[in-house]
Amino acid sequence: MSRGLRRAIGAGLAAAALAVGLGACSSGDEAQAAPAEVVLNRGQESSMPFRTDAAGEVLLDLTTAAPGVSWGSPGSESAVVSLFVDNTYATDVVIPASFPIKRSLALGHLAAGGHTLRAQFAADRSPKAAASARLTGIAFRTVTPQDNGYRALAHAPVLYGRAAPPSTAGAGGTGAGSASSTATAADPLAGGPFQNAITDTPLLAFHSEAPTAISGHRLLTYSTVWSNEDGGTSTPALMAQWGRTTDIEWTYQVEIDAAGNAIPGSAVIQSPDHATQPFAGRYEGGHPVLGTCTLNNNMCQNPDGPMRFALSATDAIDPNADAREREMDRNPWTYWVMSQELAREGKVDENKAPNSTTKISDPRNYLYLIIRKSTVGSPNTENSWVGLSVGVRLSGNGETYRSNKIYPLWAIERDTPAATAVELPPGTVAEDISTIEATRVVGAGVDRGARIKVDSIERAFLLGPGGQPQQSFLFAPTKATLSQAAPTATLFRRPQGGS
Repeated sequence: MSRGLRRAIGAGLAAAALAVGLGACSSGDEAQAAPAEVVLNRGQESSMPFRTDAAGEVLLDLTTAAPGVSWGSPGSESAVVSLFVDNTYATDVVIPASFPIKRSLALGHLAAGGHTLRAQFAADRSPKAAASARLTGIAFRTVTPQDNGYRALAHAPVLYGRAAPPSTAGAGGTGAGSASSTATAADPLAGGPFQNAITDTPLLAFHSEAPTAISGHRLLTYSTVWSNEDGGTSTPALMAQWGRTTDIEWTYQVEIDAAGNAIPGSAVIQSPDHATQPFAGRYEGGHPVLGTCTLNNNMCQNPDGPMRFALSATDAIDPNADAREREMDRNPWTYWVMSQELAREGKVDENKAPNSTTKISDPRNYLYLIIRKSTVGSPNTENSWVGLSVGVRLSGNGETYRSNKIYPLWAIERDTPAATAVELPPGTVAEDISTIEATRVVGAGVDRGARIKVDSIERAFLLGPGGQPQQSFLFAPTKATLSQAAPTATLFRRPQGGS
């Protein structure tokens, strides 16, 4: 490290330490962001002291950037920084872009007192063209047992990356649909122990909480947003059925009592083939240690991968009240990462067939919506169900563009708030949309007469030129009932004379 760089880092770290010393003792309140800038060139590391005035779960907030790095560029997809607390490996941070991205990481349960965070540019797991990483806005937060949110943080899992080659990882557990993979990519990371530095990387974590049959008990469910899935549902079907090509999977679930203690035997994971399996692996304190082991990011116990991810699971989503994709909306950079991985892996083609089952057009050509609806009458079953398709019409254009294209199985079956996406012609803007309609579709089996009640369109946006969401232009609490006799209803109509 050069003398000038040491001076710059030293000054920044001194300011960071001062801010942490003043802010970390606020028992769950966010510490004042430290005016630090830590620049790590390939192979360098830097240490910074911090202090916690009370024992608790410690979170690290920071903003990352890596000059010259882009998730869509082979050979320079990311820069990886490994973080150590008191010389114990805590987490990797995969930095996918040269522009600033705010991240929140979990450093685990720490005792009150002084600690040291060491940041190391991980040359072994960073693509070869990545030269440096920049960390700013560094701030530590301590959440104590007396603070709201402590129980969710105390049981959050630590995930290890996928280590087996994609051609064999999770064989038989890739789910429905095609099992495309990056195993043939020239990059040596594509199928090795550091593959999550370039594919299917974890972006965000969150949790949900629900009461159980026992008074005072709660069921905690933890989920991860992955940048993509190398095997499983096809890319066009993901857009139609889920409104994104990231992979959002629940990883770990546990029941806790009124005191916040885990109920013995209640912990389960989502294992290969989307099965639910009792967790019998190891813990670090209250944190279960899991590993992604399939092409579609299901979990295995006793992981052996060398990459480690401890993302903050502070954010909470009630899946019955809101779509999980709202977590992406709160972090709009995730849409950019999603789009970059699709393009790099050859899943985007502007000249594709209109109803391609393998490729999509540029993600900026899609309208992204969340629909709130419910099925009434004969309940859906795996072999016989009705779902919903969204249709969009444009001013001066007689065609109806449908979320599920021509495929009934791509309709939306689930009744929780559901995201979907509709492919539109390149260059479409929100003002071009004249109507949005919902159509009842028999997805599988025979039509047993169930109705679909639509309550609202929760949000609707297009991606901007930079690949991140524009502001939602629509919240329409429109009520409609779709039936055999009247399968289609208009949910939104642009006022006459509107621009």
